[in-house]
Amino acid sequence: MTGGSLGLRTSSYGSLQQQFQNGFLQATQASPVLVRKPSKMLLSSSREKERLLPFICRYVGRRRVAMLLLVVLALLVFVFGSFTVNKESNITLHIGSMTPYRSDFPVFSNPLEVENSLGDKNSSGQNSLGGSDQSRAPSIPPSATITTLRDVIRPTPRLGHQCENFTLPPPPPPGSKKIGPRPCEVCYLPVEDAIASMPSSPSKSPVLQNLTYVHDENPIKTEIHGGSDFGGYPSMKQRNESFDIKESMTVHCGFVKGSKPGDRSGFDIDEADLMELEQFHEVIVASAIFGNYDNIQQPRNISEAARKNVPFYMFIDEKTEAVMKNSSDLDSSKKFGFWRIIVVRNIPYTDPRRNGKVPKLLLHRIFPNVRYSIWIDGKLQLVVDPYQILERFLWRENANIAISRHYKRYDVFVEAEANKNAGKFDNASIDYQIDFYRREENLTAYNESKLPITSDVPEGCVIVKEHIPITNLFTCLWFNEVDRFTPRDQLSFSTVRDKIMSKVSWSINMFEDCERRNFVIQDYHKGVKPPPRPRPVSPVIRHPPPLPRSIPIVRSPMKKSNRRKGERRSGQKRHRKVIAGSRDNNSF
Repeated sequence: MTGGSLGLRTSSYGSLQQQFQNGFLQATQASPVLVRKPSKMLLSSSREKERLLPFICRYVGRRRVAMLLLVVLALLVFVFGSFTVNKESNITLHIGSMTPYRSDFPVFSNPLEVENSLGDKNSSGQNSLGGSDQSRAPSIPPSATITTLRDVIRPTPRLGHQCENFTLPPPPPPGSKKIGPRPCEVCYLPVEDAIASMPSSPSKSPVLQNLTYVHDENPIKTEIHGGSDFGGYPSMKQRNESFDIKESMTVHCGFVKGSKPGDRSGFDIDEADLMELEQFHEVIVASAIFGNYDNIQQPRNISEAARKNVPFYMFIDEKTEAVMKNSSDLDSSKKFGFWRIIVVRNIPYTDPRRNGKVPKLLLHRIFPNVRYSIWIDGKLQLVVDPYQILERFLWRENANIAISRHYKRYDVFVEAEANKNAGKFDNASIDYQIDFYRREENLTAYNESKLPITSDVPEGCVIVKEHIPITNLFTCLWFNEVDRFTPRDQLSFSTVRDKIMSKVSWSINMFEDCERRNFVIQDYHKGVKPPPRPRPVSPVIRHPPPLPRSIPIVRSPMKKSNRRKGERRSGQKRHRKVIAGSRDNNSF
């Protein structure tokens, strides 16, 4: 077929019917053949397209194709990311948000009403906490937070615990801005469920079953670092023997004088108050302020059950009592808000920090008939119900004592240097204590071989404890170290813990410091003001003052030139001579 044949068309329907015979083209029909010439417009447009197409391809290929591909790729990434975010947002429900250092931290609660409506119940209608799901089904409060939709619609866990799948949020990435210690989210049971989960019998104390305490009306100091009259001056031999765990033991544990703790023993308490402290209580909360060092903080978010059944005791010395009476904060009822005030007389130490260690570590001696205690330092404010704290950090973890680890430091040697740099105590005393632990107790820096122990340094301002022999022994021996060495209890904590753990199967629940900051808010000591926030300062732009018109401008001396007078360099412009003060003369 030749290029001219493209113009052949029959008169019927425009079909091409051609035959090649003897090299000639013949039509199959008798009708005349019309030969149409190609249109000039079509030819010109085709030629323009042929010329334009390579130019467009070359231009677009070099400049725009890459940009177009990048734009398309960015759109795909954006659409895919939006789809992923929307998908996750449809799965995750966040009702409210957690704000640091507030009393209304979110309390995680699994909505059992939703589970019941979906029919996800145990076959018996009971859970492990006792009682039916319907009887304790909490409604979702406005401030509650639900981790995922799976937690809402999932069946009741095998153990019946509503916080089974809750995990702590991940720490911030290493490159993020350092914002200091902050609280994190904690999953608490509703108060009713927390109370129902309280064990009906005390936890089993490993090995040690009967613990008694040394009584000595005339203690004698036999060693340089032997303690105090209140602690009984235990010898080094007695100290070492106290770590040999047996079924029955007698150890030094303060209050060595008197008929009972608080009665002519040092740290004396009025008889009426002693009678109250000897009453049986399932749970107590205790704190202390000595030397008028802190302001009393009132608890918040306390349930009606805790208001009725959990007493709050605040130990103060006579100096703090006088300040409270002068300000009309203390009357004959000895009540100050939630707190029942207990005045301590004949305090054993001149250092208020050492006096504070007596109720902190020896609550089991002051309250002989209490099952559980929560100790908080005087500078702290409790903002979560005591039953919820006990359930979260003791009962849920099958632990009998819990204390938070330090938010930053986990090595005793690092903690000792930090104490010396901050002037927390005499540096020579701190060095003596650390050298003793290194030499006599083989104290080493914290390393991975101690796992699952995650820290050797506690944040000891909160102690959650069940009063059983092994935990009472631990706090007794911890107090003895504070009495013998420095009052910096962070330095002696790990030594006492590790020596007991090497003898018996027992451990301490050291939870995250951010969890502690969820249920207590820290205030500053009296006389210590928080650092003020820096005010934004607008930039100040200083301009040089304008020169007076009457003062001549003094120029730097010019280098002497060899040119003759009247000559100028090539390219140099002629300048008009200005006489100083000429404008002022014209004004006259």
